[in-house]
Amino acid sequence: MPMIKLKLQVLCDNAIAIGPGKADLLEQIMATGSISGAAREMGMSYRRAWQLVDVMNRCWSDRLVETTPGRASGGARVTELGIAVVHRYRAMQHTLETCAEENGWRELSAAIRETPLPHQPGSTLPQPECDSADKAG
Repeated sequence: MPMIKLKLQVLCDNAIAIGPGKADLLEQIMATGSISGAAREMGMSYRRAWQLVDVMNRCWSDRLVETTPGRASGGARVTELGIAVVHRYRAMQHTLETCAEENGWRELSAAIRETPLPHQPGSTLPQPECDSADKAG
């Protein structure tokens, strides 16, 4: 069954400041109290989780995640700003999904094929024709 999938991302220049995966990571850090625990829960490498946290911390006006070094007493906590970002992001996601439901996007999915048609050999995009003014350069 075809479906419409909407993906919300907040950008900071070319970096994704928050998106679905980063919001999930923040929620897992809140639940586990550590970046490594969150990474484990998500099936992600610790290195990758750290990279995502680093991008988030560099994109916002203040850190979203604070860390405390140390094996026994160390860990991570999501800051007040981080909690606010996750809550606002989830609210925006809900609004987007509700908007799609209310504005007929689900009906549009009836026009989507189950799978794309195969690419037809020799079917390339048409090349724009140049007029004489373009050729004069």
